[in-house]
Amino acid sequence: MVFCNKRTAAIGVVLICMLVHLQTAAAAVFLQVDNGPFHSTGVKNDGTLWAWGDNYYGQLGDSTTINKPSPVQIDGASNWQSVSAGENHTVAIKTDGTLWAWGRNDVGQLGDGTNTDRLSPVQIDGANNWQSVSAGGFYTMAIKTDSTLWAWGENGDWRLGDGTNINKNSPVQIGTANNWQSVSAGAFHTMAIKTDGTLWAWGNNFSGELGDSSNIDRKTPVPIGIGHTWQSVSTGFIHTVAIKSDGTLWAWGNNSSGQLGNGTNTNQNSPIQIDSESDWQSVSAGGQQTLAIKTNGTLWAWGSNAFGQLGNGSITDKNSPIQVGSESDWQSVSTVHHHTVGIKSDGTLWAWGENNHSQLGDGTNTDRLTPVLIAEGKDPLCFPIKARNGGSAVICL
Repeated sequence: MVFCNKRTAAIGVVLICMLVHLQTAAAAVFLQVDNGPFHSTGVKNDGTLWAWGDNYYGQLGDSTTINKPSPVQIDGASNWQSVSAGENHTVAIKTDGTLWAWGRNDVGQLGDGTNTDRLSPVQIDGANNWQSVSAGGFYTMAIKTDSTLWAWGENGDWRLGDGTNINKNSPVQIGTANNWQSVSAGAFHTMAIKTDGTLWAWGNNFSGELGDSSNIDRKTPVPIGIGHTWQSVSTGFIHTVAIKSDGTLWAWGNNSSGQLGNGTNTNQNSPIQIDSESDWQSVSAGGQQTLAIKTNGTLWAWGSNAFGQLGNGSITDKNSPIQVGSESDWQSVSTVHHHTVGIKSDGTLWAWGENNHSQLGDGTNTDRLTPVLIAEGKDPLCFPIKARNGGSAVICL
């Protein structure tokens, strides 16, 4: 709080002003962000939806196919809850529990029962009990509020998990279980966690990305690391990273660029612990890189860095975690293909890495080797006050 005055104002007036501020709407900031290979999307805390980058298939949802070099508002509504960006399509959930999708739809990845591309959001399924959604390469996975798991889109490599390799252009339930908690759709494989903390995997397993100690593709969900309690999981192109409930970090799958972070470039077909710390909070697996945040708010990165997607100012790959900058105020991070986006605790949005389709949102097509500011955070609220003794002041909160 900054307080400047000609004469000292009454403390009571200051307290009243602080109470007024708490009830005053602050500038909208990004609450959640997600990116596909060439476009990025985000939801602000006022419920508005934003998108930028490549728009060849209408994946931005602004009713055009024109690329956008900086964030533009989509739909005009203010009741968006979460969004997920796939290869060339986007899916999102509104606060009323309805599911919407747009962009490329050649293999049914939108789930509207057709194979027609959509340039603006269309409702999927008609239900209003969708809880979370994850857009993969050319398919989509989602969970309803009754904890059932659903899938649609491309089904090569068995990535939908329904026991077939037939594409689906509308949601189909996966199994009969109703205890699914979270799901992550990758390029060719899928990972999910049940409410009991068990981890499950299915789809392509060429590099051991499923983590079941084999290289055999799986048509339906199989348990991974039995006896462990998993907190979160993220699927990359052909590798997987996850965090256990004890805060330890684990990885498996392809490691050609050091994306597992264990100091080697050797593939692993079962989970191995990364460093010995137990203070990992969240993690995101990209094309061949990984970004993660610790409980102290510091940001760490490893793996492929050809386009600066690690954000450390170089283009040199790293096969073990390195800290990005010196800040300790990172709130969330999302990385895919060759670029990364992140949000700090003040609500500011940052991006770095490849930018050939303006996917960073900084108004250019220039790659960035370190985080650049894309959107400001909370604006200070300043207003004049007067004290009983005739003094005046300006208070900023």
